Amino acid sequence: MGQARNGTPLSFDAGSVTCRGGQKYTGFSCEPLQGFRFFLSTGKEGVVEGERYKQTPEIVDAWEKLIPSFDSSGKHLVCTRWDQLTGEHNPEVIIFFARPEVITGLFTLANFDRSDPNGVICPMGAGCAFTIYYPWLEQQKADPKVVLGMFDPSARKCVPLDIMTISFPMKRFVKMAGYMEESFLITPTWETVKKKIGRSRALYKKA
Repeated sequence: MGQARNGTPLSFDAGSVTCRGGQKYTGFSCEPLQGFRFFLSTGKEGVVEGERYKQTPEIVDAWEKLIPSFDSSGKHLVCTRWDQLTGEHNPEVIIFFARPEVITGLFTLANFDRSDPNGVICPMGAGCAFTIYYPWLEQQKADPKVVLGMFDPSARKCVPLDIMTISFPMKRFVKMAGYMEESFLITPTWETVKKKIGRSRALYKKA
């Protein structure tokens, strides 16, 4: 995704995604991950070192039952930067890589037309689960939610300092964009935040 963000569109298939977790969360493999219950938790001596993201293998087993699989066999996952999209593209998920002030605006807009407080969800998962798996599953629903993410410690090495993600199912993004001119984005409050965004951008460039 880093290459795509820098302007090089990429296309992935079952043969080009080599990470076992990545294969699962992109739908390119529905096979159970052998030893995963130990890999995500305590590890198993002489077999696999544990990441210790879950307390016990049994918790991993119960968690996995709540993670439905989907099948992407024969399909391609295409990552393209927004300004490079053409009429031939039909994106299903929009992923923002952003710092806190920008995330604030996107988060608030995602909740603008909702009476419940959960317009944005933050389920546990790997980096590709936050950006691909969960938002794609939401895209299949009549009332999709937005996914806040990139909290996976193992994925943090793949993103710049202070950057998080917020991923929109496309149908939700289109609806949300229609509310911009009547939302908080036209208020003095947001003008103040925009100034912070400008300062943050300047600091980010120096870093």
